[in-house]
Amino acid sequence: MKTNILIVTFLIFSIGINAQKSAKKQLPAPYATKSVTNYSNVIGWKDGETPKAPQGFTVTKYADGFDNPRWMYAITNGDVLVAQSNSNYSIPKQVGAAIIGAGRSNELSHSADVITLLRDTNNDGKPDVRETFATKDNGLNQPFGMLVIGDWFYVANTDALLRFPYKKGQTKLEGKGEKLLDLPAGKHNRHWSRNLIANADNSKIYIAVGSGTNVAEEGFDNEINRADILEVNPDGSGLKIYASGLRNPVGMDWAPETKTLWTAVNERDELGNNLVPDYLTSVKQGGFYGWPYSYWGQNIDPRVKPQNPNLVKKTIVPEVDLGSHTASLGLAFYTGKSFPDKYKNGAFIAQHGSWNRDPISGYKVVFVPFKDGKPSGKAEDFLTGFVVDANKNEVHGRPVGVIQLPDGSLLLTDDKTNNIWQISYSK
Repeated sequence: MKTNILIVTFLIFSIGINAQKSAKKQLPAPYATKSVTNYSNVIGWKDGETPKAPQGFTVTKYADGFDNPRWMYAITNGDVLVAQSNSNYSIPKQVGAAIIGAGRSNELSHSADVITLLRDTNNDGKPDVRETFATKDNGLNQPFGMLVIGDWFYVANTDALLRFPYKKGQTKLEGKGEKLLDLPAGKHNRHWSRNLIANADNSKIYIAVGSGTNVAEEGFDNEINRADILEVNPDGSGLKIYASGLRNPVGMDWAPETKTLWTAVNERDELGNNLVPDYLTSVKQGGFYGWPYSYWGQNIDPRVKPQNPNLVKKTIVPEVDLGSHTASLGLAFYTGKSFPDKYKNGAFIAQHGSWNRDPISGYKVVFVPFKDGKPSGKAEDFLTGFVVDANKNEVHGRPVGVIQLPDGSLLLTDDKTNNIWQISYSK
Protein backbone atom coordinates (compact mmCIF):
# COMPACT_ATOMS: atom_id res chain seq x y z
CA MET A 1 0.00 0.00 0.00
CA LYS A 2 2.81 2.42 0.92
CA THR A 3 4.50 1.62 -2.39
CA ASN A 4 1.33 2.49 -4.33
CA ILE A 5 0.95 5.74 -2.41
CA LEU A 6 4.57 6.65 -3.19
CA ILE A 7 4.06 5.89 -6.89
CA VAL A 8 0.91 8.02 -7.07
CA THR A 9 2.63 10.84 -5.18
CA PHE A 10 5.61 10.68 -7.56
CA LEU A 11 3.33 10.77 -10.62
CA ILE A 12 1.42 13.78 -9.31
CA PHE A 13 4.70 15.52 -8.54
CA SER A 14 6.04 14.73 -12.03
CA ILE A 15 2.88 16.04 -13.68
CA GLY A 16 3.19 19.23 -11.65
CA ILE A 17 6.82 19.69 -12.69
CA ASN A 18 5.97 19.12 -16.36
CA ALA A 19 3.09 21.62 -16.14
CA GLN A 20 5.49 24.20 -14.65
CA LYS A 21 7.96 23.56 -17.46
CA SER A 22 5.19 24.03 -20.01
CA ALA A 23 4.14 27.28 -18.37
CA LYS A 24 7.78 28.46 -18.42
CA LYS A 25 8.18 28.04 -22.17
CA GLN A 26 11.43 29.65 -23.25
CA LEU A 27 10.54 32.80 -25.15
CA PRO A 28 12.84 35.62 -26.25
CA ALA A 29 12.74 38.89 -24.35
CA PRO A 30 10.50 41.65 -25.71
CA TYR A 31 12.28 43.61 -28.45
CA ALA A 32 15.06 40.99 -28.75
CA THR A 33 14.64 41.82 -32.43
CA LYS A 34 13.29 45.01 -33.91
CA SER A 35 9.60 45.08 -34.78
CA VAL A 36 9.19 45.36 -38.55
CA THR A 37 6.44 46.18 -41.01
CA ASN A 38 6.86 43.56 -43.71
CA TYR A 39 3.75 43.01 -45.83
CA SER A 40 3.69 40.24 -48.38
CA ASN A 41 3.18 40.81 -52.09
CA VAL A 42 0.35 38.60 -53.37
CA ILE A 43 1.06 37.64 -57.00
CA GLY A 44 -1.76 35.11 -57.48
CA TRP A 45 -1.80 31.67 -59.13
CA LYS A 46 -1.10 30.92 -62.78
CA ASP A 47 -3.18 28.35 -64.65
CA GLY A 48 -2.29 24.90 -63.36
CA GLU A 49 -0.64 26.16 -60.16
CA THR A 50 -2.09 24.94 -56.86
CA PRO A 51 -1.01 24.66 -53.23
CA LYS A 52 1.00 21.55 -52.35
CA ALA A 53 -0.34 18.73 -50.16
CA PRO A 54 1.34 15.51 -48.91
CA GLN A 55 1.66 12.51 -51.19
CA GLY A 56 -1.68 10.87 -51.96
CA PHE A 57 -3.62 14.13 -51.72
CA THR A 58 -4.99 16.13 -54.63
CA VAL A 59 -5.58 19.89 -54.59
CA THR A 60 -8.06 21.34 -57.08
CA LYS A 61 -9.91 24.61 -57.50
CA TYR A 62 -13.42 24.20 -56.10
CA ALA A 63 -14.73 27.66 -57.04
CA ASP A 64 -13.42 31.13 -57.88
CA GLY A 65 -14.54 34.62 -58.88
CA PHE A 66 -15.37 35.80 -55.36
CA ASP A 67 -14.69 39.17 -53.73
CA ASN A 68 -12.47 38.42 -50.74
CA PRO A 69 -13.95 35.08 -49.59
CA ARG A 70 -13.18 34.85 -45.89
CA TRP A 71 -15.32 32.23 -44.20
CA MET A 72 -17.45 29.22 -45.09
CA TYR A 73 -20.26 27.25 -43.54
CA ALA A 74 -21.47 23.81 -44.64
CA ILE A 75 -25.21 23.21 -44.26
CA THR A 76 -26.37 19.65 -43.53
CA ASN A 77 -27.88 19.30 -47.01
CA GLY A 78 -24.42 19.83 -48.55
CA ASP A 79 -24.77 23.49 -49.49
CA VAL A 80 -21.70 25.64 -48.84
CA LEU A 81 -22.10 29.29 -47.87
CA VAL A 82 -19.23 31.69 -48.51
CA ALA A 83 -19.01 35.02 -46.65
CA GLN A 84 -17.22 37.69 -48.69
CA SER A 85 -16.10 40.52 -46.47
CA ASN A 86 -13.12 42.59 -45.46
CA SER A 87 -12.01 45.30 -43.09
CA ASN A 88 -12.97 48.88 -43.93
CA TYR A 89 -10.10 51.29 -43.44
CA SER A 90 -7.65 53.48 -45.34
CA ILE A 91 -4.24 52.01 -46.03
CA PRO A 92 -0.97 53.38 -47.46
CA LYS A 93 -0.51 53.12 -51.22
CA GLN A 94 2.77 51.24 -50.87
CA VAL A 95 1.11 48.32 -49.08
CA GLY A 96 -2.27 48.48 -50.78
CA ALA A 97 -1.76 45.56 -53.14
CA ALA A 98 -0.33 43.39 -50.40
CA ILE A 99 -3.30 43.87 -48.12
CA ILE A 100 -6.18 44.07 -50.55
CA GLY A 101 -5.11 41.48 -53.08
CA ALA A 102 -3.24 40.80 -56.26
CA GLY A 103 -3.59 43.52 -58.84
CA ARG A 104 -5.68 45.83 -56.67
CA SER A 105 -3.90 48.84 -55.17
CA ASN A 106 -6.88 50.86 -53.96
CA GLU A 107 -6.32 53.06 -50.95
CA LEU A 108 -9.47 51.77 -49.29
CA SER A 109 -10.04 48.22 -48.12
CA HIS A 110 -13.44 47.26 -49.53
CA SER A 111 -15.97 44.86 -48.01
CA ALA A 112 -18.32 43.17 -50.50
CA ASP A 113 -20.79 42.17 -47.77
CA VAL A 114 -22.14 39.21 -49.74
CA ILE A 115 -22.88 35.58 -48.86
CA THR A 116 -22.81 33.19 -51.83
CA LEU A 117 -24.45 29.74 -51.87
CA LEU A 118 -22.72 26.87 -53.69
CA ARG A 119 -24.62 23.63 -54.42
CA ASP A 120 -23.59 20.35 -56.01
CA THR A 121 -26.77 18.93 -57.59
CA ASN A 122 -25.21 16.11 -59.62
CA ASN A 123 -22.97 14.75 -56.84
CA ASP A 124 -19.76 15.09 -58.83
CA GLY A 125 -17.98 16.85 -55.98
CA LYS A 126 -18.12 20.30 -57.63
CA PRO A 127 -20.75 23.04 -57.27
CA ASP A 128 -22.94 23.49 -60.35
CA VAL A 129 -25.36 25.96 -58.73
CA ARG A 130 -24.23 29.37 -57.50
CA GLU A 131 -26.68 31.82 -55.95
CA THR A 132 -26.43 35.12 -54.09
CA PHE A 133 -27.75 34.10 -50.68
CA ALA A 134 -27.59 37.52 -48.95
CA THR A 135 -26.28 41.06 -49.50
CA LYS A 136 -26.12 44.46 -47.87
CA ASP A 137 -29.82 44.79 -48.65
CA ASN A 138 -30.38 42.04 -46.06
CA GLY A 139 -28.41 44.03 -43.50
CA LEU A 140 -24.97 42.47 -43.97
CA ASN A 141 -22.11 44.53 -42.56
CA GLN A 142 -18.78 42.73 -42.70
CA PRO A 143 -20.42 39.31 -42.27
CA PHE A 144 -18.31 36.39 -41.07
CA GLY A 145 -19.61 33.56 -38.89
CA MET A 146 -22.72 31.69 -40.05
CA LEU A 147 -24.96 29.12 -38.40
CA VAL A 148 -28.22 27.23 -38.97
CA ILE A 149 -30.32 26.22 -35.96
CA GLY A 150 -33.70 24.72 -36.78
CA ASP A 151 -35.67 27.18 -38.90
CA TRP A 152 -33.25 30.04 -38.34
CA PHE A 153 -30.14 31.23 -40.15
CA TYR A 154 -27.69 33.27 -38.07
CA VAL A 155 -24.93 35.55 -39.31
CA ALA A 156 -22.45 37.57 -37.27
CA ASN A 157 -21.84 41.05 -38.64
CA THR A 158 -18.94 42.95 -37.18
CA ASP A 159 -21.41 44.96 -35.08
CA ALA A 160 -24.40 42.64 -34.51
CA LEU A 161 -25.78 39.12 -34.42
CA LEU A 162 -28.63 38.73 -36.93
CA ARG A 163 -31.07 35.93 -37.63
CA PHE A 164 -33.40 35.18 -40.54
CA PRO A 165 -36.21 32.68 -41.06
CA TYR A 166 -34.74 29.75 -42.98
CA LYS A 167 -35.98 26.54 -44.59
CA LYS A 168 -33.69 23.72 -45.68
CA GLY A 169 -32.79 24.11 -49.34
CA GLN A 170 -33.50 27.84 -49.42
CA THR A 171 -31.20 29.67 -51.87
CA LYS A 172 -31.84 33.27 -50.84
CA LEU A 173 -32.67 35.14 -47.64
CA GLU A 174 -35.68 37.42 -47.59
CA GLY A 175 -35.78 40.88 -46.03
CA LYS A 176 -33.67 42.40 -43.31
CA GLY A 177 -32.29 40.25 -40.55
CA GLU A 178 -33.62 40.52 -37.01
CA LYS A 179 -30.94 42.03 -34.78
CA LEU A 180 -30.61 39.86 -31.68
CA LEU A 181 -27.55 41.42 -30.14
CA ASP A 182 -25.21 44.38 -30.60
CA LEU A 183 -21.54 43.44 -30.88
CA PRO A 184 -18.66 45.84 -30.16
CA ALA A 185 -17.32 47.61 -33.24
CA GLY A 186 -16.86 51.39 -33.49
CA LYS A 187 -13.83 53.47 -34.40
CA HIS A 188 -11.14 51.12 -33.07
CA ASN A 189 -12.09 47.75 -34.56
CA ARG A 190 -8.77 46.21 -35.58
CA HIS A 191 -10.07 42.64 -35.37
CA TRP A 192 -13.44 42.92 -37.05
CA SER A 193 -14.42 39.28 -37.69
CA ARG A 194 -17.05 37.60 -35.51
CA ASN A 195 -17.23 33.81 -35.72
CA LEU A 196 -20.15 31.62 -34.57
CA ILE A 197 -20.53 28.08 -33.30
CA ALA A 198 -23.32 26.28 -31.42
CA ASN A 199 -23.11 23.55 -28.80
CA ALA A 200 -24.30 19.99 -29.44
CA ASP A 201 -27.97 20.56 -28.53
CA ASN A 202 -28.09 24.05 -30.07
CA SER A 203 -29.05 25.57 -26.73
CA LYS A 204 -26.13 28.04 -26.76
CA ILE A 205 -24.31 30.09 -29.38
CA TYR A 206 -20.67 31.10 -28.93
CA ILE A 207 -19.35 34.27 -30.57
CA ALA A 208 -15.62 34.90 -31.00
CA VAL A 209 -14.81 38.62 -30.74
CA GLY A 210 -11.25 39.87 -31.16
CA SER A 211 -9.70 42.87 -29.44
CA GLY A 212 -10.29 46.32 -30.89
CA THR A 213 -6.58 47.17 -30.75
CA ASN A 214 -3.20 45.50 -30.40
CA VAL A 215 -2.74 45.78 -26.61
CA ALA A 216 -5.55 48.07 -25.41
CA GLU A 217 -3.62 51.17 -26.46
CA GLU A 218 -6.89 53.05 -26.96
CA GLY A 219 -8.01 52.34 -23.42
CA PHE A 220 -9.79 49.52 -21.67
CA ASP A 221 -13.23 51.05 -22.24
CA ASN A 222 -12.73 50.26 -25.94
CA GLU A 223 -12.31 46.56 -25.10
CA ILE A 224 -15.61 45.80 -23.36
CA ASN A 225 -16.84 42.37 -24.54
CA ARG A 226 -13.79 42.09 -26.78
CA ALA A 227 -10.91 39.58 -26.75
CA ASP A 228 -13.59 37.19 -25.54
CA ILE A 229 -15.68 34.24 -26.53
CA LEU A 230 -19.25 35.26 -25.67
CA GLU A 231 -22.15 32.93 -24.92
CA VAL A 232 -25.79 33.70 -25.74
CA ASN A 233 -29.09 31.88 -26.07
CA PRO A 234 -30.40 31.36 -29.62
CA ASP A 235 -32.84 34.24 -29.13
CA GLY A 236 -29.97 36.59 -28.20
CA SER A 237 -30.74 36.67 -24.49
CA GLY A 238 -28.50 35.67 -21.60
CA LEU A 239 -25.28 37.27 -22.85
CA LYS A 240 -22.24 36.32 -20.77
CA ILE A 241 -18.50 36.05 -21.23
CA TYR A 242 -17.59 32.38 -21.65
CA ALA A 243 -13.80 32.93 -21.75
CA SER A 244 -11.62 36.05 -21.84
CA GLY A 245 -8.10 37.30 -22.48
CA LEU A 246 -8.08 35.81 -26.00
CA ARG A 247 -6.62 38.57 -28.16
CA ASN A 248 -8.17 37.47 -31.43
CA PRO A 249 -9.92 34.09 -31.38
CA VAL A 250 -11.24 33.28 -34.84
CA GLY A 251 -11.56 29.60 -35.69
CA MET A 252 -13.62 27.53 -33.22
CA ASP A 253 -14.50 23.85 -33.24
CA TRP A 254 -15.40 21.00 -30.89
CA ALA A 255 -12.80 18.28 -30.30
CA PRO A 256 -14.55 15.07 -31.46
CA GLU A 257 -13.44 12.82 -28.60
CA THR A 258 -14.02 15.14 -25.65
CA LYS A 259 -16.60 17.59 -27.08
CA THR A 260 -14.41 20.39 -25.70
CA LEU A 261 -14.37 23.78 -27.40
CA TRP A 262 -11.05 24.76 -29.01
CA THR A 263 -9.98 27.98 -30.70
CA ALA A 264 -7.12 29.32 -32.83
CA VAL A 265 -5.85 32.65 -31.48
CA ASN A 266 -3.84 35.47 -33.07
CA GLU A 267 -1.51 36.91 -30.47
CA ARG A 268 -0.11 40.44 -30.21
CA ASP A 269 2.25 42.30 -32.52
CA GLU A 270 5.25 44.64 -32.36
CA LEU A 271 7.39 42.86 -29.75
CA GLY A 272 9.83 41.38 -32.27
CA ASN A 273 10.10 38.62 -34.85
CA ASN A 274 9.51 35.74 -32.45
CA LEU A 275 6.94 37.22 -30.09
CA VAL A 276 4.21 36.34 -29.48
CA PRO A 277 3.32 32.79 -30.62
CA ASP A 278 -0.18 32.35 -32.02
CA TYR A 279 -1.74 29.29 -30.45
CA LEU A 280 -4.35 26.56 -30.44
CA THR A 281 -6.03 26.09 -27.08
CA SER A 282 -8.91 24.38 -25.40
CA VAL A 283 -11.39 26.89 -24.01
CA LYS A 284 -12.32 26.58 -20.36
CA GLN A 285 -15.53 28.21 -19.17
CA GLY A 286 -14.54 31.24 -17.10
CA GLY A 287 -10.93 30.88 -18.21
CA PHE A 288 -8.58 33.86 -18.69
CA TYR A 289 -5.81 33.62 -21.30
CA GLY A 290 -3.69 36.71 -20.62
CA TRP A 291 -4.57 39.51 -23.03
CA PRO A 292 -3.58 42.29 -22.77
CA TYR A 293 -1.55 41.97 -19.58
CA SER A 294 0.50 38.87 -20.32
CA TYR A 295 1.15 36.25 -22.97
CA TRP A 296 1.80 32.50 -22.99
CA GLY A 297 1.02 32.33 -19.30
CA GLN A 298 2.54 34.93 -17.05
CA ASN A 299 4.98 36.63 -19.44
CA ILE A 300 4.22 40.30 -18.78
CA ASP A 301 3.71 42.69 -21.68
CA PRO A 302 5.76 45.78 -20.72
CA ARG A 303 3.56 48.10 -22.79
CA VAL A 304 0.37 47.55 -20.81
CA LYS A 305 -0.27 50.02 -17.98
CA PRO A 306 -1.64 49.57 -15.40
CA GLN A 307 -0.97 45.87 -14.95
CA ASN A 308 -3.30 43.41 -13.22
CA PRO A 309 -1.19 40.94 -11.19
CA ASN A 310 -4.18 39.14 -9.71
CA LEU A 311 -5.61 38.39 -13.13
CA VAL A 312 -2.22 37.43 -14.56
CA LYS A 313 -1.87 34.76 -11.84
CA LYS A 314 -5.00 33.09 -13.24
CA THR A 315 -3.74 33.05 -16.83
CA ILE A 316 -4.15 29.70 -18.58
CA VAL A 317 -1.22 28.48 -20.67
CA PRO A 318 -2.30 27.42 -24.19
CA GLU A 319 -1.60 23.91 -25.46
CA VAL A 320 -0.09 24.31 -28.95
CA ASP A 321 2.42 26.84 -30.32
CA LEU A 322 1.47 27.81 -33.89
CA GLY A 323 4.37 30.18 -34.53
CA SER A 324 4.70 33.92 -34.09
CA HIS A 325 2.79 36.26 -36.40
CA THR A 326 1.37 33.38 -38.47
CA ALA A 327 -2.18 34.82 -38.27
CA SER A 328 -3.73 31.44 -37.55
CA LEU A 329 -7.42 31.78 -38.45
CA GLY A 330 -9.31 28.75 -39.73
CA LEU A 331 -9.80 25.68 -37.51
CA ALA A 332 -11.44 22.34 -38.32
CA PHE A 333 -11.16 19.02 -36.51
CA TYR A 334 -11.12 16.14 -38.97
CA THR A 335 -13.98 13.69 -38.47
CA GLY A 336 -14.13 12.32 -42.01
CA LYS A 337 -13.16 8.86 -43.20
CA SER A 338 -11.38 9.53 -46.49
CA PHE A 339 -8.05 10.82 -45.10
CA PRO A 340 -5.39 8.44 -43.68
CA ASP A 341 -5.78 7.38 -40.04
CA LYS A 342 -3.12 9.80 -38.76
CA TYR A 343 -5.50 12.69 -39.44
CA LYS A 344 -8.46 11.25 -37.54
CA ASN A 345 -9.70 13.68 -34.84
CA GLY A 346 -6.75 16.02 -35.47
CA ALA A 347 -6.95 19.76 -36.12
CA PHE A 348 -6.30 21.64 -39.35
CA ILE A 349 -5.39 25.32 -38.94
CA ALA A 350 -5.21 27.85 -41.79
CA GLN A 351 -2.51 30.50 -41.39
CA HIS A 352 -3.20 33.76 -43.22
CA GLY A 353 0.40 34.88 -42.88
CA SER A 354 2.46 37.61 -41.23
CA TRP A 355 2.94 41.33 -41.74
CA ASN A 356 5.06 41.94 -38.63
CA ARG A 357 7.94 39.49 -39.15
CA ASP A 358 11.12 39.20 -41.22
CA PRO A 359 11.25 36.65 -42.75
CA ILE A 360 7.52 36.18 -43.30
CA SER A 361 5.76 33.32 -41.50
CA GLY A 362 2.53 31.40 -41.93
CA TYR A 363 0.98 31.28 -45.42
CA LYS A 364 0.07 27.60 -45.14
CA VAL A 365 -2.24 25.09 -43.48
CA VAL A 366 -0.83 23.12 -40.57
CA PHE A 367 -2.05 19.95 -38.89
CA VAL A 368 -1.97 19.15 -35.15
CA PRO A 369 -2.41 15.43 -34.32
CA PHE A 370 -4.71 14.53 -31.41
CA LYS A 371 -4.98 11.38 -29.30
CA ASP A 372 -7.54 10.78 -26.56
CA GLY A 373 -8.79 14.33 -27.04
CA LYS A 374 -5.43 16.02 -26.50
CA PRO A 375 -2.66 17.25 -28.83
CA SER A 376 -0.19 14.42 -29.35
CA GLY A 377 2.43 16.28 -31.36
CA LYS A 378 3.58 19.63 -32.69
CA ALA A 379 1.97 21.48 -35.56
CA GLU A 380 3.23 20.09 -38.87
CA ASP A 381 2.98 21.50 -42.39
CA PHE A 382 0.07 20.11 -44.39
CA LEU A 383 -0.75 22.49 -47.24
CA THR A 384 2.18 24.58 -48.47
CA GLY A 385 3.32 26.24 -51.70
CA PHE A 386 1.78 29.62 -50.94
CA VAL A 387 5.19 31.27 -50.47
CA VAL A 388 6.89 31.97 -53.81
CA ASP A 389 10.04 33.75 -52.63
CA ALA A 390 10.45 34.55 -48.93
CA ASN A 391 13.36 36.89 -49.68
CA LYS A 392 11.09 39.01 -51.85
CA ASN A 393 8.00 38.51 -49.62
CA GLU A 394 6.19 37.07 -52.63
CA VAL A 395 3.26 34.74 -52.03
CA HIS A 396 0.66 33.16 -54.30
CA GLY A 397 -2.22 33.67 -51.86
CA ARG A 398 -3.37 33.71 -48.25
CA PRO A 399 -5.34 30.88 -46.56
CA VAL A 400 -8.23 31.82 -44.26
CA GLY A 401 -11.10 29.43 -43.52
CA VAL A 402 -11.19 25.64 -43.60
CA ILE A 403 -14.21 23.31 -43.45
CA GLN A 404 -14.89 19.61 -44.04
CA LEU A 405 -17.37 18.40 -46.64
CA PRO A 406 -19.57 15.30 -46.24
CA ASP A 407 -17.27 13.30 -48.54
CA GLY A 408 -14.34 13.90 -46.17
CA SER A 409 -12.51 16.41 -48.36
CA LEU A 410 -11.53 19.86 -47.08
CA LEU A 411 -12.31 23.28 -48.50
CA LEU A 412 -10.00 26.25 -47.99
CA THR A 413 -10.66 29.92 -48.77
CA ASP A 414 -7.80 31.89 -50.32
CA ASP A 415 -9.14 35.39 -49.87
CA LYS A 416 -6.63 37.56 -51.72
CA THR A 417 -6.88 35.50 -54.92
CA ASN A 418 -10.64 34.93 -54.59
CA ASN A 419 -10.35 31.13 -54.78
CA ILE A 420 -11.63 28.16 -52.81
CA TRP A 421 -9.36 25.10 -52.90
CA GLN A 422 -10.48 21.51 -52.35
CA ILE A 423 -8.11 18.99 -50.77
CA SER A 424 -9.00 15.34 -51.39
CA TYR A 425 -7.29 12.01 -50.75
CA SER A 426 -7.22 9.04 -53.06
CA LYS A 427 -5.46 5.78 -52.15
